[in-house]
Amino acid sequence: MRFERVLRTVDAHCEGEATRVVVGGLVDVPGETLFDKRRYLETERDDLRQTLLFEPRGQSCLSAVFVFPSHDPAADLGFVIMEGTDYPPMSGTNTINTVTVLLETGMLPMVEPLTELTLETPAGLVGVTALCQDGKCVEVTFRNVPSFATHLDAKVEVEGHGTLSCDVAYGGHFFGLVDANQLGFEIVAEEAHDLAGLGERIKTAIGEQLDVSHPGNPGIHDIGLFVWTGRPLVGGTARNATVVSPGRIDRSPCGTATTARMTTMAARGELARGEAFIHESILSTTFRGEIVEPVRVGDQDGVVTQVTGRAWIYAMQTLGIDPTDPFPTGYTLSDTWGTAAPRPFDPATTDPQNER
Repeated sequence: MRFERVLRTVDAHCEGEATRVVVGGLVDVPGETLFDKRRYLETERDDLRQTLLFEPRGQSCLSAVFVFPSHDPAADLGFVIMEGTDYPPMSGTNTINTVTVLLETGMLPMVEPLTELTLETPAGLVGVTALCQDGKCVEVTFRNVPSFATHLDAKVEVEGHGTLSCDVAYGGHFFGLVDANQLGFEIVAEEAHDLAGLGERIKTAIGEQLDVSHPGNPGIHDIGLFVWTGRPLVGGTARNATVVSPGRIDRSPCGTATTARMTTMAARGELARGEAFIHESILSTTFRGEIVEPVRVGDQDGVVTQVTGRAWIYAMQTLGIDPTDPFPTGYTLSDTWGTAAPRPFDPATTDPQNER
């Protein structure tokens, strides 16, 4: 056996949603900020994401995280998030999984009962408080980057479904939100396939018909995820199913979607500062959230939120690439990956000497 690249990973799931956290094999990549590092990975080393997430080493319902040093003196560490087709600037579920891995593996010191951290993400600094007991990270609360709503009750045309009403909000990346009940969905497990397929189509329509741009970072300008909103079924405040490209449902309540939902509710006067918000997933797992304070983002009124959830480590492994393997960066098939075609990896763009 001979490997030309080895990556050591720890896998964890947060309320059902899995993350592969890379803890060895890549020390750092070029870039002063985590947004710079995100851009480098996306444009120069997307083969790493494909190796970690594409089959046969990965699966469509999996995200990955690279943990890096931060140049910001306020941050303990930084991380870059990778999903099936892109690099979201921020993800609450991946934050909770990553913090749990960092603390339970000893990569960062655990302090009981509360461990306070600041992590740099491509979207900015995120404050974290982890409740810890007997060496276990019991739950993680993250204070998200400032969020804001750009559209409320906007109209979009969706082929086969006419005119739909939607909201758009930034909660770490931009979300399109549509009430699932207006199309007859209850957001239950049996509907996952239909919710995912239609959700991708509506997300595309929103992205084509409504313009978005972050006032503090023009590099964030796409509708990253789509959220089906709905009535609670297990005693929460609200329910959701977040559609992750290329077309599958987030198993957790989705932390950044929880922020986006609270943000649109606050913009309508439906959720007050400090009021408890319990967000249900399609699996009926929950996140707790609340609005911490109002904030201005450029010329937009926004809010700062915090979200709490739990994670569990379930695997530690070493991934290797045999130089004779015909699938060094993996593959995708439309039976589980939808119709979105991944960008092919071009070996000519790879310069291992740029890594350090």
